[in-house]
Amino acid sequence: MNVPVIHALLAAQLLIGTAWSADDLPKRTENKVFRDRVKPNWLPDGSSFWYRVQTGPGSHEFVSIDAATGKRKVAPTLKDLGLPEQEAVTTSKSKIQLRKTTRTGGESGFKFINQFDEDVDLFWINQQGEHVSYGRIRAGSEREQHTFEGHIWLITSRTGEHLAVIEAAAAIQTLIIDGKGLSPAPAQPKKTDRGVKSPDGTWSVMYEKEFILLHHEKTHKLVRMKVEPAARMPFRDKAIWSPDSSTFVLNCAPPLPVRKVGFIESTPKDQLQPRLREFQYPKPGDPLPKPFPVIFRISETGCEWTRVKSDLYPTPFLNAEFFQLTWSPDSSEFYFDYNQRGHQLYRVLAVNAKTGSVRVIVEETSETFIDYTKKTWRHWLHDTHELLWMSERDGWCHLWLYDGKKGVMKHQITQGAWPVREVLHVDETGKQIWFLASGLREKEDPYHTHLCRVNFDGSGFQRLTEGDGNHQVDFSPKRDFFIDTWSRADHPPVTELHRSHDGSLVCELEKADASALLATGWTMPERFIAKGRDGKTDIHGVIVKPSNFDPAKKYPVVENIYAGPHGSFAPKEFSRLLGHHTIAELGFIVVQMDGMGTNHRGKAFHDVCWKNLKDAGFPDRKLWIKEAAKTRPWMDLSRVGIYGGSAGGQNAMRALLDHHDFYKVAVADCGCHDNRMDKIWWNEQWMGWPVDESYVKSSNKEDAHKLQGHLLLIVGELDTNVDPASTTQVVAALQKAGKSFDFMPIAGTGHGAAETPYGSRLRMEFLVRHLKP
Repeated sequence: MNVPVIHALLAAQLLIGTAWSADDLPKRTENKVFRDRVKPNWLPDGSSFWYRVQTGPGSHEFVSIDAATGKRKVAPTLKDLGLPEQEAVTTSKSKIQLRKTTRTGGESGFKFINQFDEDVDLFWINQQGEHVSYGRIRAGSEREQHTFEGHIWLITSRTGEHLAVIEAAAAIQTLIIDGKGLSPAPAQPKKTDRGVKSPDGTWSVMYEKEFILLHHEKTHKLVRMKVEPAARMPFRDKAIWSPDSSTFVLNCAPPLPVRKVGFIESTPKDQLQPRLREFQYPKPGDPLPKPFPVIFRISETGCEWTRVKSDLYPTPFLNAEFFQLTWSPDSSEFYFDYNQRGHQLYRVLAVNAKTGSVRVIVEETSETFIDYTKKTWRHWLHDTHELLWMSERDGWCHLWLYDGKKGVMKHQITQGAWPVREVLHVDETGKQIWFLASGLREKEDPYHTHLCRVNFDGSGFQRLTEGDGNHQVDFSPKRDFFIDTWSRADHPPVTELHRSHDGSLVCELEKADASALLATGWTMPERFIAKGRDGKTDIHGVIVKPSNFDPAKKYPVVENIYAGPHGSFAPKEFSRLLGHHTIAELGFIVVQMDGMGTNHRGKAFHDVCWKNLKDAGFPDRKLWIKEAAKTRPWMDLSRVGIYGGSAGGQNAMRALLDHHDFYKVAVADCGCHDNRMDKIWWNEQWMGWPVDESYVKSSNKEDAHKLQGHLLLIVGELDTNVDPASTTQVVAALQKAGKSFDFMPIAGTGHGAAETPYGSRLRMEFLVRHLKP
């Protein structure tokens, strides 16, 4: 018997006792957590609301709350609460607009009443647009159907004629099937583009090649004017008018070739022969647009124009051919951002509408990188000519107040060794900012977000949430109350009602019940903390055990890795963690943590990734796993594997290049194995520009000869997120180096190929075969 067959038989034997529990885990654990979601429906008075909560596998109740007192009423129906039930919807008056499901909200449902004179068929239209049959509704009968808010359902006649398309709402709806619905109105012929109208309706402007066409809406006078720069550097996007209609701005930019990536779609659904596909895909180092604004001022003869000089924005990082412009309310100037290529200089610029002169309002610099996608929030305070601004200039993400006229910083608003994570609301009247922040309490997980408030002058800072967990908030219409739902990876959700002015608790609304989930054998994740490479910084993560866990046994350890610097990824909220648990059910201990180089822990922690994506936090990860094993003898560190996708795929392979003394097996899915091959915006953000030797040093392709251990590479042939050639070039390098490895391209699949049923099975079999749980 040959070796591959022996391997296959071994894998089958190893899987036979555990695969059943892994494969049926989603179904076994579905619909087993109750009272975990509250979606408030505020009544017109703004001081009371109701919600529907699931209380069991097929049961629910309605709850009304007086927000001022916390008084609670519970009933089986809205009518029993003294509230009007939603009016029934009839199919004959609904529009038939086919569309696929694009979101999944909370638990909901339909009550179907078939008053039609024949049986009808019911289908759910899933996220891929496929019609999933849910059986038949007999003529004259009624039926209740469980669903989720946002899901799209189709009702057809027995001959397949479409009768109705309906989207599930938050509350259970009654749908009377009384005939065919209304066909959508025929598409209207596209109106001829008459340009962009001025705010006062007097003018409209458009362009043709290098000519501006200015049309007076009342006299119909048309002014046609040639603008010389546009002959070589065409106009881009639409005109942006000033509020007083005296001026408009257009962007010009030189023509620029854009890289296209091509691949073969081997098995198209609509034809036998393969198809060549191409898409635009700029990569690090590629040329980028260099637009410039042109100001047009209305005059008696038509308009006068001024080109805005680019001295203060010479090398912008832009994927578009134009700047996003914002006018001041008094029309005296407009603003745009300049993110200098390389991400080490960022400016907010103001342009004088009359002269075209440019001045700097805010300037940020960094010796490493400015996280422009996450940490350049701003809010204009036009009445006071001020700007609220976000910056990491003191080492943490905080808020600052700027003088918009003078272009100088007035003062820092928030401060401390913790980051502002998201601004939720700016109250200009009360001069207050409401935001989420993390790292506020020394003994709490530093990734947990809490609701906070602070005054514009930096005074009155207050944390308004208390629970030891990650918080999500939902404000009442008047913003005088908020509903706070908090949870942890190891703590089911708790939902509370709070007063906004001081965060005081009105009442607890719901405490999730996960007892039915635990009864299936599902194991609660264990949180663990260990010191990182510097011996001082805490590294946080989770440990997931199989449902048949026996502390007397030894288990191989598998790490789920994603070290993308744009975020943090170890779970912080309660969920079933199906991906982790599916692997664990095979007989593994699954771990996940965030090492240095990931986000939300301050600038120094984040900067570890700069020009160094191959680091991926591995020095911290190995220490964390070793420290966990010291008090958990069932963790067998002679058998450690790792898996990940996208950036995690790059990380997983890197484990066997630089850290094969610790990791023995890796599954790398759709990896961006060479940052020169991946999309420009993500890679230049962390690796910088121009493309230099640091890209070579972080390349899995360049280091393929260092591979030791068992590697499975997976890629989707239709991946438009990461160029599939990033994986196949690694394959070529491994072959050239004479390395043994497994490679599986998956036909007809895009990014995340290992999450398809086939890819997932391959990953499980590979881990079992080589780690032998």
